[in-house]
Amino acid sequence: MRQTFDETTDPSFGAKHLPLVRAKMAEQDLDGLLVPHEDEHQNEYLPPANDRLAWVSGFTGSAGAGVVMTDRAAVFADGRYTVQVKAQVDPDQFEILSLEDGVAAWLARAPKGSVIGYDPRLHSPDALASLKAAAEKAGASLKPVDPNPIDVAWADRPAQPMAPVVPHEDRYSGESSASKRARIGAALTGAGAEATVLTAPTSIAWLFNVRGGDVIRSPLPLGQAIVNADGTAQLFLDPRKVTNELPGWLGDDVTLGTEDALPAALDALSGRKVMIDPAQSSAWYFDRLEAAGATVVRAMDPCAVPRAAKNPVEVEGSRQAHIRDGAALTRFLHWVDTVARETLPSEREIVEALEGFREETGQLQDLSFDTIAGAGPNGALPHYKPVTRTIRHIEKGSLLLVDGGGQYLDGTTDVTRTMAIGEPTQEQRDRYTRVLKGHIALAVVRFPAGTTGHQLDALARLPMWMAGLDYDHGTGHGVGSYLGVHEGPQRISKAANSQPLLTGMILSNEPGYYKEGHWGIRIETLQVVTPPEPIPGGERPMHGFRQLTLAPLDRRLIDVDLLSPAERAYVDAYHGEILATVGPLLPGAVQDWLKVQAAPL
Repeated sequence: MRQTFDETTDPSFGAKHLPLVRAKMAEQDLDGLLVPHEDEHQNEYLPPANDRLAWVSGFTGSAGAGVVMTDRAAVFADGRYTVQVKAQVDPDQFEILSLEDGVAAWLARAPKGSVIGYDPRLHSPDALASLKAAAEKAGASLKPVDPNPIDVAWADRPAQPMAPVVPHEDRYSGESSASKRARIGAALTGAGAEATVLTAPTSIAWLFNVRGGDVIRSPLPLGQAIVNADGTAQLFLDPRKVTNELPGWLGDDVTLGTEDALPAALDALSGRKVMIDPAQSSAWYFDRLEAAGATVVRAMDPCAVPRAAKNPVEVEGSRQAHIRDGAALTRFLHWVDTVARETLPSEREIVEALEGFREETGQLQDLSFDTIAGAGPNGALPHYKPVTRTIRHIEKGSLLLVDGGGQYLDGTTDVTRTMAIGEPTQEQRDRYTRVLKGHIALAVVRFPAGTTGHQLDALARLPMWMAGLDYDHGTGHGVGSYLGVHEGPQRISKAANSQPLLTGMILSNEPGYYKEGHWGIRIETLQVVTPPEPIPGGERPMHGFRQLTLAPLDRRLIDVDLLSPAERAYVDAYHGEILATVGPLLPGAVQDWLKVQAAPL
């Protein structure tokens, strides 16, 4: 069932909770405390029991950080949450700063001699290294804390989630857990390691072919695992989450243990070479392994790339999920164009409408993230989230940007469409068409093996660059297979990234344009990397992308004169595929509407 998310805001959290935290800080002789958004599993989306930043400050965004000092405090949020953080956080209690400017830069100005606490379970070694360097530059120091002052002060802390851990059948995963563990074991041997410690819920879900419900918007179980080079493993879960069918599903080569047994199991790795990811696993694991006498091999989570490169069963599952989701989204776009443009509903009502169409598929397990609906000026905030103080109604003559997705057993979806409410202006049509041109360029590109998303990013930006325009977010993120909607290591962005794009990797294609204070435009589809194939007359086989998302574009926003013949042919072919594939799943009135939307340009 779809989980609900508490979107209420309470700026009074700071005034109520900061004194409690500071009292516990004083008991440990701390002058400050780092409050990362991430939890013990480095999750992006958190169970309520682990959302320490939200409890301290009231800020519920999926990316942020905080610092509490004895006499001041700060909250850092990225550009997606500019409006939300101001609505949720009391500026009298917290300085509100950009996450892009960084916690490290703030620490570099910490009072000389101050001692700032950090919970080693919440920071990866990679993240911690830059924070320690910044504190040392200021003449301050970071001190590990146990217990975390927030955990002690949080008297009404929710219980840890106890969603049952269930099998994810091979008809969805396309490969048995035993086969996956054999592959990971071979990779460990090749890297000179004897075992690996896995702490990322996505890797545990993928490797053991299980799913859970501990993390909102992602079907993930919270736990840890130790995997040996021979393919045997220990999986550590709270026994209350272990279903009757789970031991048999895991098989004899996987031993189930409780989370309380994990420290001793780590200690037992003494003298062994143990691989662990310094970007994904918390510093506590490194400290424990080194104290036990293990040789730590720092390397990327060995499940990350195999998980990202989907097998044919997963790719086909994603395609079917997108057909189903495309029918729901097309019904929603029809509703916007016929009902909403007359009744002018609020953003909240728009979100509820889209979620309702997805639920009517009968196969929605959850949303893949909280649905974004930005009307007019709110659409100019790339990842705006409707919260009480900022909710708007759509207006004639403006634009509506809606970004949402679903979690289905066979795939995860994420799609953005921008719609004109009434007749669009020429400026809106120009900007939309330039975004579309960049989107098409990235959809049709062919590229050789070894190409990274970083190398492709400029293709999506070029039509806007030529007009002196740009957007400040990445162009594409990886997406899981009934896992997280944001999945690495693949991505498409200006930021350098060494991960080549491999067959089966699913990425978003989402260029945008945002006119601050007026409206925003984004076109997002998911696409999968195809196997390399020869090009007639060419010398090297080339990868490409196959589009997965099937939802029509708003043809009123397309300036056909700005499109080349090849670009017009792409739009016509894309709409033709939607009509042929999604059309039969739609009721008659929606089919008739889609035929008009999908007519050749």
